[in-house]
Amino acid sequence: MADAEDEVVKGSEEQQQQAEEEVDLSSSPIPPEDSQPAAGRKGDAQERPAESLTTSTQGRHLLVEPTLDQFKLRKFFVLRPGTLNQAIKDVEALVNEEVDGSVLSVWLMAEVDHWNNEKERIVLITELSLLVFKYDFMMFNCDQMQRIPLNFVDRISHGTFSFPKRSLLERNGEGVRVFWDRLREPSFTSRWNPFATDFPFITFTYHPVRNISDVFTALTDVEKFREQLKDAAQKVHTLKPVPGKANGVLVLNQPIQIEAYVGFMSFLGNENKLGYCMARGNLGF
Repeated sequence: MADAEDEVVKGSEEQQQQAEEEVDLSSSPIPPEDSQPAAGRKGDAQERPAESLTTSTQGRHLLVEPTLDQFKLRKFFVLRPGTLNQAIKDVEALVNEEVDGSVLSVWLMAEVDHWNNEKERIVLITELSLLVFKYDFMMFNCDQMQRIPLNFVDRISHGTFSFPKRSLLERNGEGVRVFWDRLREPSFTSRWNPFATDFPFITFTYHPVRNISDVFTALTDVEKFREQLKDAAQKVHTLKPVPGKANGVLVLNQPIQIEAYVGFMSFLGNENKLGYCMARGNLGF
């Protein structure tokens, strides 16, 4: 009987303790639903860095994947940092102020010869002359310089390129041709000599890197080059007229004729940009 009474007492004490614990939980000042937003905020904090990491990774991924055209343009040495600035300093040092006057503008052009070959050139318009430089952007050296007095420039033609009817060649885009001896025509031997340089005109077109940035777009703008050349030549014709030559510059909007027919070497050279200073890759065994 005594043992039975002890068990009854112990059972009543345990029930009383459980009732007290339930009262303590119900009177707790922190409601249980508040714990869920806290857990949600923590989860958001863990998810947001993951999203930002994915976004930044995708951004870097887009930057390091240039297009094929951009990859090809990077091979031009003129695009290397500081190369063009050094080239301009080198060619400006060759300007004779007594003969040429001060420099008015600098241009980056592609010369097109009578066999449709493209050649990279730096062109300066000075107060008295038109200077054309063949510059080695890899070795930082000027290989050739051509001086054309502006008071001898008598005609400037601009427009698209054209070829004879039976020619297999073609050229897109526009160009500008500068004449300085209206009465002299190239000889038959010069026309068929790919190395002839005694032509009384020179032809320019856009450089391939013209769309790489706004700076190069301005440096290779053929239309603005034509306008500045015309204004400078008109001014020199007034100040220093040439006896026996008509003063003034005639500007014609007409196709630029290139009398080349087959031109396998020009096609091969232009396709591989052999007239430009470019990285050609590693050659070895």
